[in-house]
Amino acid sequence: MADTILVLNAGSSSIKFQLFDVDGLGVRLRGQIEGIGTQPRLVLKGDDDAAHVEPLPDRPGDGVPEALAFLGGWLRRQLGGAMPVAVGHRVVHGGAAYPAHVAVDDAVIATLETYVPLAPLHQPNNLAPIRAIRALMPDVLQVACFDTAFHRHHSELADRYAIPEELYREGVRRYGFHGLSYEYIARRLPQLAPEVAGGRVVVAHLGSGASMCAIHDGRSVESSMGFTALDGLPMGTRPGQLDPGVVLYLIDKGMDVRAVERMLYHDCGLKALSGISNDVRDLLASPDPRAALALGYFVHRASLAVGALAAAMGGIDALVFTAGIGERAPVIRKAIAQRARWLGVAIDERANEAGELRITRPDSRVKAYVIPTDEERMIALHTRDILAGRHPA
Repeated sequence: MADTILVLNAGSSSIKFQLFDVDGLGVRLRGQIEGIGTQPRLVLKGDDDAAHVEPLPDRPGDGVPEALAFLGGWLRRQLGGAMPVAVGHRVVHGGAAYPAHVAVDDAVIATLETYVPLAPLHQPNNLAPIRAIRALMPDVLQVACFDTAFHRHHSELADRYAIPEELYREGVRRYGFHGLSYEYIARRLPQLAPEVAGGRVVVAHLGSGASMCAIHDGRSVESSMGFTALDGLPMGTRPGQLDPGVVLYLIDKGMDVRAVERMLYHDCGLKALSGISNDVRDLLASPDPRAALALGYFVHRASLAVGALAAAMGGIDALVFTAGIGERAPVIRKAIAQRARWLGVAIDERANEAGELRITRPDSRVKAYVIPTDEERMIALHTRDILAGRHPA
């Protein structure tokens, strides 16, 4: 592995990984450890997405550090005992301190720890493998790649809230998220859709976490998400846009901050509206009218966001769907595209159902595309760049 970069994307119960060659960034291995803390198992993915499942040794209660130790040993056995030259991590929140991706040291970890309240679902899990690897392999370069970094060049008008100046200076501002995904799409557009790459593009990253981004000439100019990953579109368990008065009402009723936090991150969104599931696949398969309500609400709010982001750019040339729902749910794409007919989107139902690259008719004034995202590749690219800066040729 001496000529490889390991990329980790850690959650509360899983660690996704890809192993890239430093030269050319070819993928050697990819997969994830699932079921951490319950029934951990290693799932390997082949080029055709076929999965090979290998149970981990039965050690009940194991957490992320133990899973990482197993993964490290497994990788060494697979590739002859060597270590990767660097490890890149997805870190959701870089806050005001980090407008760009950064090599990790103790000071960086300490600063990122202060952003846990801004991303309680993600930040602790992102930091856990960084700490574990630092303890196991202190000399290996680790790079934190931030979901916020791609949006940090927004104008002051897009960056601010109408709140006291001292709060803005403390870092209370609109950060935006899913930046690694949006950056990947922006880099792919010149190859896949050069006719719109330099124009005004709304990208819809639709998954369990969902947001949209206005990209003009390859740069983020506005995002549906703000200070935290709660804002904007409704998500699997998060509410999206919410009147702050609702939070005041809940506190006035007697809920403490932690209870409100748990509700907003775990008990809202599609889960709350449907009463069935936070998974769009389950809702699409359900005959329950509450499932239809949840999906209709999701489409409604997404359609409003398309219009708002188009307004931020003074128009729109293309709409791009990506991430789990965006890539795999043609019914949702069609519904959003039809709601955007007033902007000039004319869906090609056959192309949309087939998941083709372009899903609008030839006469559509605004073009729509389906482009799979690859956040791990972006992390590998940024990690390689920082590695090269430390060890120039």
